[in-house]
Amino acid sequence: MATDRLIALRGVTKVFGEGDAAFQALRGVDLDIARGDFAAVMGPSGSGKSTMMNILGCLDTPTAGTFQFEGFNVERLSRDERALLRRKYFGFVFQGFNLLARTSALENVELPLLYRGEKPAARRQLAMAALEQVGLARWWDHTPAELSGGQQQRVAIARAIVTQPTVLLADEPTGNLDTTNSLEIMQLLTQLNKTGITVLMVTHELEMAAFAHTIVRFRDGLVASIDHDLNRAAGGAM
Repeated sequence: MATDRLIALRGVTKVFGEGDAAFQALRGVDLDIARGDFAAVMGPSGSGKSTMMNILGCLDTPTAGTFQFEGFNVERLSRDERALLRRKYFGFVFQGFNLLARTSALENVELPLLYRGEKPAARRQLAMAALEQVGLARWWDHTPAELSGGQQQRVAIARAIVTQPTVLLADEPTGNLDTTNSLEIMQLLTQLNKTGITVLMVTHELEMAAFAHTIVRFRDGLVASIDHDLNRAAGGAM
């Protein structure tokens, strides 16, 4: 894991609503994420972890405070500029897979490249390479209904990495999977992290968080604790 800083949050707050209905989801978060880290974000419901992940993924903006990515102040960017940043540097994996039901695994993986304006031949080549990377090249023509839950999540991960992102944001990526498939997905995320991708994962499961190098715990809109280099010290989760 590299030690140079990729992400820095300073005094980040997020308020939803106004007046008596206002709710402060984040109350002054300071957080650094190193390039190449694998960080698990944990905390009870309402602790602010999902709000923070939305800000980190440029899906939302802080009410106050600064968010630096690669040294740039993201909170100063326009909506279109944030969209370009998100498209270029971030990949997203969700608990619910979010695959298009009537399209093949290959077509699902191609989707981010379509938004980028890549030509069909280039899209197919890159998508097949991503499916190969997650061990699903043989299933390229299968629709989600023809795949297991674990395979569907692998397709979703291939879709997230097909653009070669700097950061992979995973929101409860094993939440809909059994133990065997969950461990396989975590091993895959570990392998991707070893290629240099920074992985930020929200999870409620300590067994899955054990794969991470860093565990960030949220409580009441603040970072309650940060534990570093757990995976190294324990010799890995497996």
